[in-house]
Amino acid sequence: MSTIRIQTTQNVTLEYEVASISDRIGAALIDYALYFAWFMGWVFVTAALNLDLGSVGMFLVFLPTLFYHLACEVFFNGQSLGKKALHSKVVRLDGTRPGLGDYLLRWILRPIDILSTSGALALITILLNGRGQRLGDLAAGTSVVSLRPRRAAASPLAPPAPAPGYVVVFPQAAQLTDHDVALVRQLLDRGLQQQNYLLLNEVATKIKGLTGIRTDLHDEAFLRTILRDHAHIATTA
Repeated sequence: MSTIRIQTTQNVTLEYEVASISDRIGAALIDYALYFAWFMGWVFVTAALNLDLGSVGMFLVFLPTLFYHLACEVFFNGQSLGKKALHSKVVRLDGTRPGLGDYLLRWILRPIDILSTSGALALITILLNGRGQRLGDLAAGTSVVSLRPRRAAASPLAPPAPAPGYVVVFPQAAQLTDHDVALVRQLLDRGLQQQNYLLLNEVATKIKGLTGIRTDLHDEAFLRTILRDHAHIATTA
């Protein structure tokens, strides 16, 4: 599977696996199933209540599906409900957080590379560029990546070994005790093995609360960085 490397604004290099074609198709099928459920729900309601929605009513029923992807990506941090289910999300290739303009570009170009060709153009574009980008992504400088932990990654229980010349990202890591760090390693390992992303979020939130750190890094990257920072601080103190 293809990977991309993204350097964040905090000089942390993240390596993501590009979301697979099967994951992207699966996410789309889940989203379309939600469309179908929405429309069928209205069919049952109008039939049960003997309602005649008329053209204006039908347009209002259709409206949420028109803005579904744009609204989801804006409010769910780059994820539709289908992407959430399959653990993938939209990221910017320059390491910054995608903004409204980025999501808007992807949404505007969606009818061209997905709807007008039944996804064929998007599929061809993704396969050719190797970075998980359809036309909307190419225009917005984004890609769709997998949030599943990489199987080849070293176990978080192994002592982190920062490279020579490593620059600490979060000096607040010095506030953590050895017990705190050991617990973080254990819970990170458990969360990755069980794909328990809620656990990772709870651990990351707790560490941020203890240290006062504010960051846009996703939970796994944040916890790995904290472990590296603490190890570096401990060896240079």
